[in-house]
Amino acid sequence: MYEKRYTRLKLKMLLLVIIGALVACGLALFVLEVVVDGVLQDPIPRLFVWVATHLFGQSTEVAEEAYGQYIRANKVEFIILGLVLLMLLAFYVAIGRFTTWLEEIRWATHSLTDTAVEEIRLPKELQPLEQDLNVIRRQLLAKEALAKENERRQRDLTVFLAHDLKTPLTSVVGYLTLLHDERGLTEEQRAKFTGVALDKARRLEELLGEFFDITRMDLDRIPAGMVPIQLTMLLEQLSDEFYPIFAERGLTCQTQLEPHLVVRGDPDKLARVFDNVLRNAHHYSTEGGVVHVSAHREGDRAEVIVSNEGLEIPEGELAHIFEKFYRLDAARSSRTGGAGLGLAIAKEIMERHGGTIRAESNGRFTSFVISLPLCPEAPGAPS
Repeated sequence: MYEKRYTRLKLKMLLLVIIGALVACGLALFVLEVVVDGVLQDPIPRLFVWVATHLFGQSTEVAEEAYGQYIRANKVEFIILGLVLLMLLAFYVAIGRFTTWLEEIRWATHSLTDTAVEEIRLPKELQPLEQDLNVIRRQLLAKEALAKENERRQRDLTVFLAHDLKTPLTSVVGYLTLLHDERGLTEEQRAKFTGVALDKARRLEELLGEFFDITRMDLDRIPAGMVPIQLTMLLEQLSDEFYPIFAERGLTCQTQLEPHLVVRGDPDKLARVFDNVLRNAHHYSTEGGVVHVSAHREGDRAEVIVSNEGLEIPEGELAHIFEKFYRLDAARSSRTGGAGLGLAIAKEIMERHGGTIRAESNGRFTSFVISLPLCPEAPGAPS
């Protein structure tokens, strides 16, 4: 595959070598036939004799004998030596072209992360390398952009956390200070202020819990406590537990659960996933609406859908709401009480269980679709 991609380059290099060799041979023949045995056939011996007699004091007979013995008798060897020198010169020119290609490749590698360069351009012979470098360049730039985006989101998260932590903490300090300083408060007032301070402290605890959970998950990559779980029973239990929470906003929960759905996983972590999704439905449902919870078998997987009627999530945001450092403006609503990390935590847990979670929104209903592999040894599971 790669040999075929660089056929043009190999042919170009071979052509340069052949041309250089032909030029060297042609030049050598020209020197031999036209110059040595032609134009300079007489001047060369006369020059040799003149130098030998005038500069070295030799007689004409000795000079002519020396020319015949050392020059004329070894003419072929001199021609071969000249041919070799010409061949070396030709190869030097060919190598010069090759080093030019190397210099262009060096420039291309330095341009991999240069945003001022739109596309890397190389000679036609290096087109396969040009294509590979452009692919690598786009990947590097995409990773760099993603790293900058994650860094920005991390800074935003720090700001959000500082704000969200400060608000309940200020309230707790304020109400506790009031309870400490105001001696004349009635029992009813003390109970009220104590309750408010306790609510704010619990919210603060939830915020810190979300933050430490997502941090701990980054360090603990191996799921533990993987056991068969009756998914149907887990969803029924959670739906019942959320009944009073839904009732606060006039919500009702309708379930449609296929029996005997068994998956393998960590019970506490999977319960955390469905708890986060149900809380999200509670926070963002239209008051007096219905939360639908369904579960059914889909091949060798169990698919759970939690949907609620409420504000539409823009299509461009659906792909990002599970990212750690991404937050919708709506997620900053004070009523949620969270740090906006619940869905990121849910996604981390699902990935460790070999599952997936995604969000869908059609303008009226928002649905979270959760897919988990069924336990192979469970009754009714595909064999």
